[in-house]
Parts: sequence; structure tokens; C-alpha cells
Amino acid sequence: MKPTFEELKNRIFAPAMPPTITILLASALKPLDDTRMLGKFGRTLARRPGTQVHVAGRAAPRPPDLPPNLQVHELLHGSRLSLARLRAQWRYWQLLQKLQPSVVFVHAPELLPATVLWQWLGRGRRFVYDVRENYALNIRTQAVYPPWARDVLAGLVRRLETLAAARATAILLAERSYAAELPFASGALVSDAVPTTAGASTPFRSKNHKPKTTSQKPVILIENKYQPYDAVPATCPRRLPNISEPLLLVYSGTISELNGVWEALRFAAHLRTVWPLAHLTIIGACQQPALLARLQAAVAATNGAVTLVGGAALVPHAAVVADLRRSHLGLLPYRPHPSTARCIPTKLFEYLALALPLVLPPNPLWQPLAETAGAGLAFDFQQATYPPAAELAAGLQAGVYYPQGPPPLAFWEPEAKKIVALLDSIG
Repeated sequence: MKPTFEELKNRIFAPAMPPTITILLASALKPLDDTRMLGKFGRTLARRPGTQVHVAGRAAPRPPDLPPNLQVHELLHGSRLSLARLRAQWRYWQLLQKLQPSVVFVHAPELLPATVLWQWLGRGRRFVYDVRENYALNIRTQAVYPPWARDVLAGLVRRLETLAAARATAILLAERSYAAELPFASGALVSDAVPTTAGASTPFRSKNHKPKTTSQKPVILIENKYQPYDAVPATCPRRLPNISEPLLLVYSGTISELNGVWEALRFAAHLRTVWPLAHLTIIGACQQPALLARLQAAVAATNGAVTLVGGAALVPHAAVVADLRRSHLGLLPYRPHPSTARCIPTKLFEYLALALPLVLPPNPLWQPLAETAGAGLAFDFQQATYPPAAELAAGLQAGVYYPQGPPPLAFWEPEAKKIVALLDSIG
């Protein structure tokens, strides 16, 4: 049966549907519900019309409320120190062959070799390298590996990143400081504005900037700001409860000595001498079994004054946020260290966005963010003798926090626009 004139007209003049683009976001070690890879990148890109998004990572509970065009794939099941990491490489390679993505976002250096090989074996294949940490610096300074292995491993990682970055379509930096620290990013045009075409943007120039050709690939700052789960506004301004009432303190995120878990316990115990109902919740995962055993013993010795949530298990980020919303005071007791001194902690953005009063060390990058928002108190967690607890409690209780509400700079949406604009420019 021949189509009618009206049907022919509708076919001819029907609006063209945007072509489907397939994107793969991958990391062997980051969990499937990772806040940056899935919660921010994945959900942001899934809002783009005609886009199919796949997230591959370490086994974790499937996040709720995923849109139909956002799927997850398990690469690693088991310990990060097991042979399962080798199997994760093979699973990643199989996923690349199965999905045939238009663009791959690589969120960890160990997947770069397979990604570069995949790109080399086909035409029109593109990948973006998301630099979440200065991995070589961390290996050298964080004492996770034996001293004899640190320089070797750090050198291998840095060479791998440099070779892969030369083939990447774009490089994303989670921290502004990386533009000066990383050889493959220093001297590049680093933008914290929305790119309009690949390589065109309003740049932030690192101190090592050297003029390059106009074909310079984009190096874009994508900070780890807070992506809200809902539209529930924070209550502002905020005051702490009376000293005779419960005070809920929280330490969230990775549990480690470098991140100050012992300082959090010390601060809470000190404050509890004058604020008897002060209670500390430590919520997050610990990757070091020996440290976790010591921490569990220390928590048990507090007779209920401290609660540990997670520990050996990953904690869904939604559960972390729910705890932050219940809390009165957030602690950021980081120890001074080269790997964190020039970085802005993700949880600082979270605390600011949720209007959670906070206590943080006098870091020259962090303190101005807190002071501008009226967010809390700068405190030296490393001092040998803390000031009198009564004086500390009075200072905390006298504060009026977030008088203008949560600062807009803490939220993810401006970063989301950069990612979508980048994809528009290369897709």
C-alpha cells in the first residue's frame, strides 16, 4: 500500500532525531556508585539527548533511580590487592569490544594501556583522561608502597600518563594545582570556563605556561563539587545546640591517618569534657586492615561516644549525605602533607553545599572558602596541646553559620556545563 501525501509530508518534514552517541566511563578501583564517575559525570552526560552512558567499575550496590540510558558494568569484584585486578583489565577490554563507545572517559591510570590500544586499533575512537589525583606524587609520599618501589612505580605511572595524554582528545583536572604539577598538563591552556570548540576556551594559565599552537588540546578544570540528590534546601543560618544538648560531630570519607581519623577522635574526646553529649560518627571505608582493627578497638573504648559506619565496607554516598544532614558539625582534620596541601577536599564542597558548620585546618586554600561563607572555625588539629575545651566550645557555640546560605561555588552545575560542552565540541 502506497503512503498517502500526508504521510510522505510528515516523513520529509519530521524533525531529525539526534544521533545516538555511546559513552563509557571506567575505573577498575572506583566503585560503581562513585560520586564523580557515576553521580556527577554519568548522570550529567545521561541528561544529554541522544546519549547512552555506561559506567564500569568496582562492585558496589546498584545505585537507585538510574535513568534508562545509564547502565553499570562490574569490572572488579574482590580485593584491590588481588589477582582480580588483572581480570578487571580483560573485562574492560571485552566491554570496549562489545559497546564500541564513541568516547571513553578514563578515570584511572591503570586502564590507560588498554584504552590506548583500543584507540590505536580503530578509526575515530576518542578518549578523555580524567586526572583525579597526582598519582605519582601520592605513590612517592604516602608510604603505601615499600620505599624501594616508590620511585620506580611513580616513574612508570608518570610515563604512562604522559604517553596516553598525548593521544587523548582532552584532559580533565580535578584540581587546579595539577596544571603546575603534571608535566603533561603544565604549559597547557587550562580552562575553568565552558569550552565552545575543542581547544577554544577562556584559559587559566599555569605558572609554567608556554605558548603553543592553536591545535592545543583542551585541558579543563572539573572540580569535585557537590551534586545534590534532591531539591531540599539547607536550613540557614545555622547555630549549634546548647552545651547541655547532644552535639553530633561527623568525620566522613576515606578513613586514613593522613585524612586525620585519629585527630577526629582526639578533638571529639577533648570537646566531650565540657560537652558531655557530644557524639562522633566516623562514616566511610578504610582500605588498611591494620588501621581498621586499631580504629575499631578505639571506638569500642569510647563506650558509645563514637560510632563507626562502614569501615571494611563501602558506604553508599546517599547514606553519607543523609548522615551529614543530621549532623551539627563536620570535621576536616587532615594532616599537612604534599599530596593534599594544594587540593580542595571533596567533602569541603559537600559540607559547604549542605550548610554544615565545620572545623578545618588553617590551609591557605581551604580557609578562605570557609570564611567567605561563614562556615566555621579554623583549628590546628596538630598542636601538641589543645586550647581549653570550655573556650573551644564557647567559640563554636557563638558562631552564626552560613548567614547568606550555602555558597554557589560549592555546587556541581557549572562543572556539568563544561562536560556537556566538551562532549558537544568533540562528539
